[in-house]
Amino acid sequence: MTSLPLPPDQRAGRQGGLSGAGVMVDATALSTREINRSLRALSYGSAVVINPAGRHNLAVGLDAPVRVEIDGPAGFYAGGLGKQAHVTVDGTAGCGVGENLMSGHVHVRGSAGQSAAASARGGTVVVDGGCAPRAGISLKGATLAIGGDADSYCGVLAQSGVILIGGDAGPCLGDSLYEAVLYVGGKIAGLGADAVVDEMTDHDVRFVKVLADECGFDHVSPADVTKVISTRRLYQLHSHDHGTF
Repeated sequence: MTSLPLPPDQRAGRQGGLSGAGVMVDATALSTREINRSLRALSYGSAVVINPAGRHNLAVGLDAPVRVEIDGPAGFYAGGLGKQAHVTVDGTAGCGVGENLMSGHVHVRGSAGQSAAASARGGTVVVDGGCAPRAGISLKGATLAIGGDADSYCGVLAQSGVILIGGDAGPCLGDSLYEAVLYVGGKIAGLGADAVVDEMTDHDVRFVKVLADECGFDHVSPADVTKVISTRRLYQLHSHDHGTF
């Protein structure tokens, strides 16, 4: 049986109170490189990026316990490659939000484009709305929480970590799933190759409740969630002549 990841309070890179004066960064006056350089210069405190206008690659590569608010919609890869930081997008986010996240927290107060939290190794990516296809693709240990619906191929090639979907899941959920665990609060249009519904345990219910509470997903009923894991059939390598290797 696939083992559950650590509780979300141990995985999310939760931040304590942060001191320091807030910094305002105007995206209309700076290049993306200048914006990110300004954010990376912060060792503590908070910053607000105003007038983002869907700019790509905002708040990328942060490595400090800072809080960054993107005051509007963000483009591709917002909050990606980050450690420790808490990044909030006050709007929608494009493709690859939170990609390769190592620790910390990325919160989208809207919907997200395809491949949210792709290859994320740690921390938590929260999307209040829905996600386009391939959310959580190749997830490697992080937590992805989706308040709304997830489109097709959510969790494809997910290697470890957990995905919570508060709404419905589209076709091919968990296709070629490895060791990640998926929870779905709504309906599932169809499972992908090697994905199977598993029985919810008391531990699963408690886990989902803690995660949903932390994310503010009060519409999720932990006792009614569907759990999806891998059958572990596709990633076993066998040799007829030399046995398993």
